[in-house]
Amino acid sequence: MDFVKDLRAKAKAAGKTIVLCEGEDKRVVEAASVIVKEGIAKIILLGKKEDCEKLVPGVDLSGVKVVDPTTDSNADKYAELLFKAREGKVNKKTGAPEYADVAAAKTAILKDYTMYGALILKAGDADGFVSGACHSTANTLRPGLQVIKTAPGIKTVSSCFLMVAPEGGNKYVPEGIALFGDCAINIEPGAEELADIAIATAETAKKIAGIEPRVAMLSFSTKGSGNDDKFFKSVPKMVEATKIAKEKAPDLSLDGEFQFDAAIAPEVGELKAPGSTVAGHANTFIFPNINAGNIGYKIAARMGGWKAIGPVCQGFAKPLNDLSRGCNVDEIVDTVAVTALQA
Repeated sequence: MDFVKDLRAKAKAAGKTIVLCEGEDKRVVEAASVIVKEGIAKIILLGKKEDCEKLVPGVDLSGVKVVDPTTDSNADKYAELLFKAREGKVNKKTGAPEYADVAAAKTAILKDYTMYGALILKAGDADGFVSGACHSTANTLRPGLQVIKTAPGIKTVSSCFLMVAPEGGNKYVPEGIALFGDCAINIEPGAEELADIAIATAETAKKIAGIEPRVAMLSFSTKGSGNDDKFFKSVPKMVEATKIAKEKAPDLSLDGEFQFDAAIAPEVGELKAPGSTVAGHANTFIFPNINAGNIGYKIAARMGGWKAIGPVCQGFAKPLNDLSRGCNVDEIVDTVAVTALQA
């Protein structure tokens, strides 16, 4: 069984309920139908059922719970949740409270289905949340940060991609899957944040990918071979991040800083970082910033034929994931499966 089939089978066994916030997007409507038909998860789809059916003529939404927030009997409950979660918060532009009262909160959520979906999750009426097919990452994650918030003890919300090897595999990644983090959320993370990202991505490798992580902290330098201390200090940052991560998770197989070839190719790893148990054998890669990460995963996907699943969000108190706006139906289905396994 290949990784994607295995992922969907595990999600099916989990029996979770996932809210999809974008019933106005045809891909999301199609995905909702597929997910329920295959039994991957139970689905709450936000929107008007008649509009969803017009958007995708012939779509079978039997089994999909389509919820129109404007007529939903739970709207008052969710408005109360939002008001309490944001009570005391002030609008930076106006200086006024974000929500003057519960009625104001209700008016807001009936215009913002992404927030509505987050409140369904907050209330425990769903096990996970997926959005972002037609909304920006900021619009998708803001409700998560405002009402779901981070898990206890976690300071950094981050993301990773599950990178599935093309047919025929890859000689450097015998498991057939690698993890890339953070390619979507943290633009220029500091050393402390990078350490958190590394530890969170390693946990995703274990829990979702089912592999034992070997984490490489990436750079244009391997063990001091290069330095930009006079300019951007990116190499010292990765050195420090490696040190912090090792202190926080001493049992984790993690090392760096490595160039990518030193991290993945045994012959290069042995040459550039002799004695490292990670060099040349990494399967979990932590990029120094979003520029490197985003470029790296898209090169792997477009030129290398790797399938990118994600971004998988890490650090929230409850599972909440953001889709790429260029996603297709299969990618939405896979993201829902991942979300179900995070729950």
